[in-house]
Amino acid sequence: RLIFPIHSSFRIIALTEPPVVGSSTNQWLGPELLSMFFFHVVKPFTIQEEIEVIKGMIPSVPKDAVDRLLRFTHGLRQTNDPTAQSLVSSLSTRQLLRICRRLSHCPDDSLYHAVNKACLSRFLPNLVRSYLHKNLVDFGFEAANEDLSGTEKNDYSCTIKSGVLTIGKVSAPVYNPDEKMKVPDVLFHENTQHMMVMEDMLKDFLLGEHLLLVGNQGVGKNKIADRFLHLLNRPREYLQLHRDTTVQSLTLQPSVQDGVIVYEDSPLVKAVKMGHILVIDEADKAPTNVTCILKTLVESGEMILSDGRRIVANPEYTEDRADVIVMDPDFRMVVLANRPGFPFLGNDFFGALGDIFSCHAVDNPKPQSELAMLSMYGPDVPKPVLQKLVAAFGDLRSLADDGIITYPYSTREVVNIVKHLQKFPDEGLANVVRNVFDFDSYNNEMREILINTLHKHGIPIGAKPTSIQLAKELPLPDCKFTGYWTTNSSGNARQKLLCPTETHQITIKGPAYFSVQKYPLERHEARALHFTEEQAYWRLPMNDYNIVCDVIAAKAETADTIYVTTCNPVSLYAMDVPGDSIQYVDLYDVFPRTVSGVWQPFVTAAPLGNLLYGQVILHEEQSNVILLLDLSTGSVRRIVLKEESLEPPKKAFWWRNKEEQDVYKMCREFSQKNWLVFYKENGNCLDVFDVLEGHAHTISLPINLKSVFLVAEDRWLLTESQTNKKFLLTKPAQPNEEESGVCELHAITEEPASTGFGLTTGSELSIPHSVSKDQLSSENLSAAVGQKIVSPNRILGDEYTYASIIVGFPELMSPNEVYSWKRESQLEGKRTTPTDTLFYGGQRGDTVKQNNCITLLSANQVVRALPAGDVPLKELYPKEVKPQQTAGYLEVTDLNSKKVKYIPVPSPGFLSPYTSWLSKISDTDVLLASLGTAGLVTVDMGGYVRLWETGIDNLQRSLLEWKNMIGQEDGRPIQITIQKDSGQDVSAPKHGKVDADNTPHVGGNTWAGGTGGRDTAGLGGKGGPYRLDAGHKVYQVSQAEKDAVPEEVKRAAREMAEKAFKQRLKEIQMSEYDATTYERFSGAVRRQVQSLRVILDSLQAKGKERQWLRHQAIGELDDAKIIEGLTGEKAIYRRRGELDPELGSPQQKPKRLRLVVDVSGSMYRFNGVDGRLERSMESVCMVMEAFENYEHKFKYDIVGHSGDGFNVELVKCNKVPKNNKQRLEILKTMHAHSQFCMSGDHTLEGTEHAIQETAKEEADEYFVVVLSDANLERYGISPARFARVLTCNPQVNAFAIFIGSLGDQAER
Repeated sequence: RLIFPIHSSFRIIALTEPPVVGSSTNQWLGPELLSMFFFHVVKPFTIQEEIEVIKGMIPSVPKDAVDRLLRFTHGLRQTNDPTAQSLVSSLSTRQLLRICRRLSHCPDDSLYHAVNKACLSRFLPNLVRSYLHKNLVDFGFEAANEDLSGTEKNDYSCTIKSGVLTIGKVSAPVYNPDEKMKVPDVLFHENTQHMMVMEDMLKDFLLGEHLLLVGNQGVGKNKIADRFLHLLNRPREYLQLHRDTTVQSLTLQPSVQDGVIVYEDSPLVKAVKMGHILVIDEADKAPTNVTCILKTLVESGEMILSDGRRIVANPEYTEDRADVIVMDPDFRMVVLANRPGFPFLGNDFFGALGDIFSCHAVDNPKPQSELAMLSMYGPDVPKPVLQKLVAAFGDLRSLADDGIITYPYSTREVVNIVKHLQKFPDEGLANVVRNVFDFDSYNNEMREILINTLHKHGIPIGAKPTSIQLAKELPLPDCKFTGYWTTNSSGNARQKLLCPTETHQITIKGPAYFSVQKYPLERHEARALHFTEEQAYWRLPMNDYNIVCDVIAAKAETADTIYVTTCNPVSLYAMDVPGDSIQYVDLYDVFPRTVSGVWQPFVTAAPLGNLLYGQVILHEEQSNVILLLDLSTGSVRRIVLKEESLEPPKKAFWWRNKEEQDVYKMCREFSQKNWLVFYKENGNCLDVFDVLEGHAHTISLPINLKSVFLVAEDRWLLTESQTNKKFLLTKPAQPNEEESGVCELHAITEEPASTGFGLTTGSELSIPHSVSKDQLSSENLSAAVGQKIVSPNRILGDEYTYASIIVGFPELMSPNEVYSWKRESQLEGKRTTPTDTLFYGGQRGDTVKQNNCITLLSANQVVRALPAGDVPLKELYPKEVKPQQTAGYLEVTDLNSKKVKYIPVPSPGFLSPYTSWLSKISDTDVLLASLGTAGLVTVDMGGYVRLWETGIDNLQRSLLEWKNMIGQEDGRPIQITIQKDSGQDVSAPKHGKVDADNTPHVGGNTWAGGTGGRDTAGLGGKGGPYRLDAGHKVYQVSQAEKDAVPEEVKRAAREMAEKAFKQRLKEIQMSEYDATTYERFSGAVRRQVQSLRVILDSLQAKGKERQWLRHQAIGELDDAKIIEGLTGEKAIYRRRGELDPELGSPQQKPKRLRLVVDVSGSMYRFNGVDGRLERSMESVCMVMEAFENYEHKFKYDIVGHSGDGFNVELVKCNKVPKNNKQRLEILKTMHAHSQFCMSGDHTLEGTEHAIQETAKEEADEYFVVVLSDANLERYGISPARFARVLTCNPQVNAFAIFIGSLGDQAER
């Protein structure tokens, strides 16, 4: 009874993967198993065999694609590189068949995309991903374009017409289900990226594949799966796994009905029977030994349930048996899993079962897709707010990919923020984002990274509505009527002269092609913590010795483009605003530095418009070289207006006067209408160049030119050199007169309002810095002049006035009235400090090439960049405040409000060493241009591009938006300010008495730590030596009272504070020199320390402990499972055994690490060759900094080895360094030891001793890391001996890092 004989035909066939050599976990092949079975090794296919198998199974697959794919795969399989080996498992024959099956149906599919999908490359480590990409490109696979802007043109919408669903280019019939209740219906906002994933899924679904979606938390895996089934109209069965899922619970669900336990089919069995789609969620959370039972179901369509029933795929095998379930042909599985590893703490589902599914990586949507989706969730949320959120979260995700922060913030968080803002629009973005980030604010390092990232994108977290720092406004002098400009008064024949014009063809040389490089544009919003006129800034990727010489902006329909030219080497930068990349063309080959004489090129740019948008004319002022550069193709053409300009220039000798060099100028006011004017200073003709026609017109003049302003398309203002007299040149209006080729030149006489005593007319003839090319609107004109007036006008700036308006000019020939706002003193272009004159080579002459003056007509403003010497600093800064270092000041003259303000431009981090060259370009270290209708852009000599907003209306609008982003204050302590003078005087600073009870003290001058008092150390008072917080509510005295403290009391307080600070330094015993020395090592590894701390945060227990193992098939009966036993469950026993800790469970004991560093003489000796000792010290510094405050997770000590011995103690595990000073002492000890020790080598002894010592203590895990130079051969130590020592204790994970090598020592 119950004894069954074994049938003579019974055999066991076991299938397994080979054991992993050297691994502690996967060694299943022990001596017991070895004697039980006969072993057969299944050899991998050769490339030819595999090709035959694939072509036999899929005859229609393209032949060359299969050949390339298999050459690539076999190339990976044959290398010994561990990076390649980690990819091989993802490219099994099964996966290759799947790729080829799909290629035979969709021949247009990219193989590059297919291989990346099979390897799930999105979640591979960076090193492995770049290795895969490099190999794919080497084997001729075209890299797919990741940019969505191209795919936006493809129609990625989904349509259902007459029972056929179409997603992108793929169509499938819509299913007609029996159970419509089970078809999911979910709120889903379509976006391009998710539609691309669904199109991909549909291709695989039609091929009969089961799908696996892998992605981070909150990227929309469930939404995509549900939407996909909703579109296909397929009923869904849903199963969510967890850590305690058993094989039984996957297949059967017990429930109690009328007191009787009834077993119902699980969703899996229901889906198999009914042909529904089974969605398995959180598949990575269940143990892999449970989820592995899905393998037979997917592969062969068979599975044995725990109640004895069997699922089969082929209905012929049923023979009408009750215990056989036939799998419905419509049954499919859609499995959802997080990527393995921290912070999701799942099992590696993809590693165990990845190749039986068709895998799809689901990522957060790309910026355009995410923006489109968020605008559907929050239709009333302002678009700029959505753009800031998308950009900030994009940055945080890339930080998570780089390992700098742990959690990859997902779309789910952004969607929640947007939904909140949609419902509560008054709450303010800064408050709402804290809902997501408040938990992370407990970790200071994390908090700093988060706040910096949010500030970079202009999310004002931590800002107050009062943090407004706009520039101080000063009153403008009164507007004065200063005289008339009279054009062409009768009776004088010379007033009107005819100027002949001739037209000739131009010569075009080229094109030559240059590479247009792209750099990312790292835009930082400037209004994060404070509201200022500055909107944003970013840095150009230029080197230290380059010099910016021009900036100009061009307007397009969607964006403005900023062009910046530099002259050492000559190059052009172009960037769109808004945009995310900088285009760069290096033109050094066109303008090499000439050998003869010092040639300092100066290049200006003129962007073209309409049909030629994206093309730029570059003009070099000394050689008169004109180039047409097309940024879309990189082509450069040289344009020659006159043949004689091709002659080689006269040789410049060193004794030749610099002033003789002719300078050519370009007038670009109408460059966006594709015509330009060129002239030579002191020359007597104008060249008009029409780019589209390809003609040049030369106008000969009877005067020598000083400057030319195009005040209208057909009227130009000229000034004569030497006399500074002004002329108006009018072009004929009718085109038919153009052939006659005559332009008229009219002299302009400037008459003062009344020729009073001592005022002569000639004295005031000045050269304008800028003249507007268009007129002020009549409202702006009336506001500026103070009387209602409608007339043509031009606004002009020169060194004597803030601004001048000429009413009636240039259209009306009658006397034009001139209204001016006079300066107290003329602009001189002085820098502030006297050393600067030495630095910049004496006082500059009139050789400065950039006037830095622009007019903003819509805002009614004239803006110029001035050096500090031309700015009334005394009126801007209080007496005791030292003005900040700046690149210059923006002087904004506002003719509406009659105010002038000076905005400091932050100083560039560095300047080019060619200072005399800099001084020829501009008076200030900053150049400016107008941007759009009312904006400004400046570029300083350090390469920082800054955007500014100066118009009052725009500033008010932006300020309102900024305050809305901060939101209303809510429930935080409100400070009430009562303005009154305390009437108490300060005497002398002192620390004050210490109150033992720590009672709050307000006012007075007795106790230390009080608030709102005087003389003592505390907070919110006046005249005390330093701040001291005793933890009480602060009462603040007014700023006016603080400012009234006498200078000698302030000085005494300052001295006392300095003394206390020095005392504090003394307590730490770290001099300033020490601090800089330590910073040298610490700064070099700051980023690595951050990454290492992220890893330490995610550490979890590894140590196994003997525990009761439940759910066993043998052992003692488990009391808790008696009921399950009665119902027929088998796994109701428990037994003692070693249990692997749960993923993510905290450590009970700390892990143990010993770092063995080489401090031998060779480290010191060869430090000068490769910096090995310094790098070793940096590594030690990294370990000490990263492991600080992780003593509960890691106990570490550091020992050295050298010729003196193998156990030189540096850091003991129970006495780790607590501050920078102690860490620096250890680094100094290392350096000194390697300098003074005996030669010799104790690497082997040091390693062996460290391994044995480390293993003595109880710990969760053991690590020994040996840092050494590869100088082992010299002492006769072979690699094999070293390897034996490293593996002498299987409990200890030992690693060797060779930090310095002469020649190929380390490789050998």
